[in-house]
Order: sequence, then C-alpha cells, then structure tokens
Amino acid sequence: MAPSIRSYLIFSGSGPILALSTYPKLTDPGLVSKLRYKGIDRFIAYEVNLDAVRQSYAQSFESVAQDLGPSEDFRILDFNGHQIMANFALDKLGDPIHYGG
Repeated sequence: MAPSIRSYLIFSGSGPILALSTYPKLTDPGLVSKLRYKGIDRFIAYEVNLDAVRQSYAQSFESVAQDLGPSEDFRILDFNGHQIMANFALDKLGDPIHYGG
C-alpha cells in the first residue's frame, strides 16, 4: 500500500514553500529533521487540499509526487512565494500548524 501524500504550505523566515510529504504529520521528528537540514527551524504551516495542489501544479505535480520515496519522504513542489500566494487564498486554508519557539 502506497503512503498517502499530503501537501503543506510552509511559511518560514525565507518565505513560503509548497511541499509534498508522505510523513504522517508535519511535526514528525523525521520531517522536522529534514526541514532543519534546509535551514527551517521554526515555521507556521497549513495543510493544503491535495486536489487543489494537483490542479494548480498540473505540469509538475505528478513528477514531484513520483519522486517521493516508498516510505516517509518530503519534496518541495514550489519555492516561488509569488506563485504560491497567487495559487492559494489564505482564507481557504484551515488551522495553522506552529513549530518552534
């Protein structure tokens, strides 16, 4: 059984990124470790509807999703803050996920 894919809009000190993940939750220690490796120690994030991400990123979604490993993995789909903000309305996002002090 393939792991389920989740999509997150992550706001950090360097700006927003849109990521795909097969970790069970964004605050999973393994995923947090990968974020720290990328220089992200603190963040506010939102889980984004996967169908909306698939529709907005039709050209790149499938190739990035296929690049996810067979177990817990994480890939950045977009790091262009202007494009991300044009694709998703903040008032349509759910409750924020806070991490770090």
